[in-house]
Amino acid sequence: MTDPLERAAAKAPPIIGSGCTQRYDPEALSPEQGAEFADAAALWAELQAEQGNAGRQSSASTAEESAPSGAREHDKEAG
Repeated sequence: MTDPLERAAAKAPPIIGSGCTQRYDPEALSPEQGAEFADAAALWAELQAEQGNAGRQSSASTAEESAPSGAREHDKEAG
């Protein structure tokens, strides 16, 4: 055994496609390989909600920062 990669304990699953479309073969993935993630949909929804909230907060702060200083002071007095 002269090839050091032959001693590796983990092996990557088969790959299909090439270049930009290269990906692991989904038919070859199994829970034993750690490919099962039952909470993926819940995590995706949570991340999208956080990103949506962050987008709304940043757009509000951007609008406030871009307003002239006199307008900001007027809004504070009126609000």
